[in-house]
Amino acid sequence: MELIKQIKQAEAQAQEIIEQAKAQAVKQSQQGRENRQKALEAAETKRKKAIEAAVAEAESQGAIEVNQLKAEAQKQRNQLREKATGKMNAAVTMVINYLKEKE
Repeated sequence: MELIKQIKQAEAQAQEIIEQAKAQAVKQSQQGRENRQKALEAAETKRKKAIEAAVAEAESQGAIEVNQLKAEAQKQRNQLREKATGKMNAAVTMVINYLKEKE
């Protein structure tokens, strides 16, 4: 009788150990999912920040390049204007001289 009681008690303990192991496995599984989710969220945040930084850097570099191109274009326009003004003055002088000679 005592042996049967010990066997039943051992079975109950074994069942309790099995239930605890199942609960522990479920808990670890859930913790693993939560950790993976947190890692994914952190990676996504890091990726977004990296993209934002790259976009900001590209915009900054683009603005610098635009300003440089505008300055170069203005310089070329000024040079062309000076060159055209010089040629125009020379042409006006030639026309005036030609007209004076014709008179």
